Amino acid sequence: MALMWNDVEAIAIRLLDAHPEVNPLEVRFTDLHRWVTELEGFRDDPKESNEGILEAIQMAWLEEWEAEQEGG
Repeated sequence: MALMWNDVEAIAIRLLDAHPEVNPLEVRFTDLHRWVTELEGFRDDPKESNEGILEAIQMAWLEEWEAEQEGG
């Protein structure tokens, strides 16, 4: 499945898998952008992101991360 910028939840889950030790709130948007574009299956135009998209991804990732912390 190809990932696009609007696949916020799927991207969040993939980021959690790729960086389980990272608190999403400590990630700079420049790094978040790079990590998203480096995900396997990401096919969208890297230039099509914006602060709102990155913030939505970060918040979805945070929810997944917090759930993992509570369960682990």
